[in-house]
Amino acid sequence: MAEAVIDLGAIAANLRTIAATARTALMAVVKADGFGHGAVPVARAAVGAGARWLGVTSTAEALALRAAGLDAPVLSWLHRPDEDFTRLIAADVDIAVSSLTQLGAVVGAAARLGVSAAVQLKADVGLSRNGARGDDWPELVTWARKHEAEGSIQVRGVWSHLTNADVPGCPSIERQVSTFREALRIARGAGLDPELVHLANSAAALTAPQTRLDLCRIGLAMYGVEPFGATGPGRFGLRPAMTLRSQVVHLKRVPAGTGVSYGPDHVTSRPTTLALLPLGYADGLSRTAEGRAWVWLAGRRCPIVGRIAMDQCVVDAGDLPVALGDPVVVFGPGAEPGSPDPAEPTAAEWARWAGTNPHEVLTGIGTRVARVHLRGGAATS
Repeated sequence: MAEAVIDLGAIAANLRTIAATARTALMAVVKADGFGHGAVPVARAAVGAGARWLGVTSTAEALALRAAGLDAPVLSWLHRPDEDFTRLIAADVDIAVSSLTQLGAVVGAAARLGVSAAVQLKADVGLSRNGARGDDWPELVTWARKHEAEGSIQVRGVWSHLTNADVPGCPSIERQVSTFREALRIARGAGLDPELVHLANSAAALTAPQTRLDLCRIGLAMYGVEPFGATGPGRFGLRPAMTLRSQVVHLKRVPAGTGVSYGPDHVTSRPTTLALLPLGYADGLSRTAEGRAWVWLAGRRCPIVGRIAMDQCVVDAGDLPVALGDPVVVFGPGAEPGSPDPAEPTAAEWARWAGTNPHEVLTGIGTRVARVHLRGGAATS
């Protein structure tokens, strides 16, 4: 009764647009099931559009790409303390290393397999999540060089992640670039010669040339949402790839003073038509958007009224000529830039209504919402 339609052509076009701006190699980030779009089909579209690398968070995500026949280089960057790295090494996946403990585990796994493991060392330049900082970084790169000389690992990359590249021109970006360059100097001083040095995410790839280096990691922008808090298509011409749509499953005409949904938190102020949608917070419609969210129905925007329930929500259709089974777009590409005509909401608008970011909106679309992938206008499995 609901489906997320994924335009793989839009994803490919977005990557080409970003590549024309960044003028460097790109890593397509397909973690969290491709931001809810489907990791494998998105990865195939991205590689087809020229992405040289794929980025994931976990062993399971990396191995799923390999199981699907994708042989592009993959970097996996978040692992459990007791991670068995033999599976990643055997699958020829690069492993991000942030500590001596992780380095030792990778070296041990490589020894058990009798091969050299590809690693990418992560420095912390201010985000205070993964990555080595302070005195830990010189120690990490020194030991990494020792193990590389012994043949158990190959240090293919050095990388980090910015804290707030979504605020173009923020002075902290320059400070983090400086910190990263110092970390790179220390790594090279220890004898390492990484072939890949990367720092930029989507926002930095688009607006901070000093961060682009050898590779840019592209997440949100690849899916067509500009990473600067915009509410719709903007100056970079990205095309949102996901359209979340459903249909009207029940209708009723009600008088003024009718309570709607739990509470009721909403009472109709006039006679109106209420349209029921089979989508709720279990499907990704955040309850924090109540009282602010709209959908596209019968050629115009209509508000969601009352509390959003687990499986359903109610739309006030007013006096529009609505029938059972009519299509409803929860969010989609939105209006063309500069167009005065109204259009369906975007994921970025839903993020604003819910008080969150578009990442959470896209990745929150539940598993019972079917994914339909379009390539060249035709559906693919």
